[in-house]
Amino acid sequence: MYVSRRGLMKYKLTAPCHFGLEKTLAFEIKRAGGENTSVKDGRVDFEGDENVIAKANITCSVAERIGMVLARFTAKSFDDVFENCKKIPIEEFAGRNDKIHIVKGHSLTSKLTSIPALQRTVKKALVIRMQNAYKVQTLPETGAVFPVHFLLMKDEMTVTLDTSGTGLHKRGYRALSNAAPIKETLAAGIVDLAHVRSGDTVVDPFCGSGTILIEAAMKAANIAPCMNRRFAAMEWGCIGKAVWEDAFAEAKSAVRHDIAFTGYGYDIDPEAVELTLANAGKAGVKDLLKVSERAVRDFHYPADGVKIITNPPYAERMGTTEDVRKIYREMGEVMLPRGDSSIYVITPSDEFEDLFGEKADKNRKLYNGMIMCRLYSYTS
Repeated sequence: MYVSRRGLMKYKLTAPCHFGLEKTLAFEIKRAGGENTSVKDGRVDFEGDENVIAKANITCSVAERIGMVLARFTAKSFDDVFENCKKIPIEEFAGRNDKIHIVKGHSLTSKLTSIPALQRTVKKALVIRMQNAYKVQTLPETGAVFPVHFLLMKDEMTVTLDTSGTGLHKRGYRALSNAAPIKETLAAGIVDLAHVRSGDTVVDPFCGSGTILIEAAMKAANIAPCMNRRFAAMEWGCIGKAVWEDAFAEAKSAVRHDIAFTGYGYDIDPEAVELTLANAGKAGVKDLLKVSERAVRDFHYPADGVKIITNPPYAERMGTTEDVRKIYREMGEVMLPRGDSSIYVITPSDEFEDLFGEKADKNRKLYNGMIMCRLYSYTS
């Protein structure tokens, strides 16, 4: 970290995301004020001050979290981990009463493979650093929580301080969901790839708990995805409360109320319809959606020039392989693109295009959880 021209501390930051959404995230980071962005597989590295940290947490729709990079170093032994972590100036962030919490760690293709042992080593080094800095024998750990993550890949270790706390996919509107919901950050990424705008009509014929429709409506209305939740760094003394107040105020003032967007949601399950409406109400976009019970075989285009964006059932998650094949065939019977309408379907099925009855104009590899999927786009 270093001091910017404005006199604010500037930090090296990182934001992980779903593979395939890096360019979307890089754009959002720049819009939040991030500088010197660098796109990697599954993440974007960048620089920014505390204002950028607050804005990125509130406004980035596809980031999983926003982390401060505390250290990057070669670690081929536990001594390497301990000595390098002990050099981290953690006292510049955490006060003497605050708690260092090692939340998560990963080791990939490295000599050190025991995650519990790595967690203990990182925690011990940071605690000793805190004890020495504050000249105490014990730490009360009664104050704010400072979540720490680490990634050891090919013997190179990155230690980050998690400013988000709960993952950023937790927007606050989806307290309940159906059996196989799409993650909010992935849904937002697909909505971005579909270029949803404020005047669009978006349809999801398998709306489930409403995630795709809600993310589309929020984007259309310029509602910051995490405008109605809290973050770990809001409790930290090293970032002033005014920073967060200003960022939330800016996000609130940017919301658009004069849009022509309409979202249509259909589902064969009446409970899914109620769930979508309840979640949309919490997200503040219920008035933009029209949701009803309808089987896919009864689908018809509600208007011209619509964007169908959907996450139909997977055999891996719901139903048998033959059930899913039947659904994809039915989709092709009633949903083939017409006029200036477009379709975006995410599925792991290699048979989708054959069953649907038309080859996609484009397909993009995306991961839904641990399932490798493709986003089939019909746009011409």
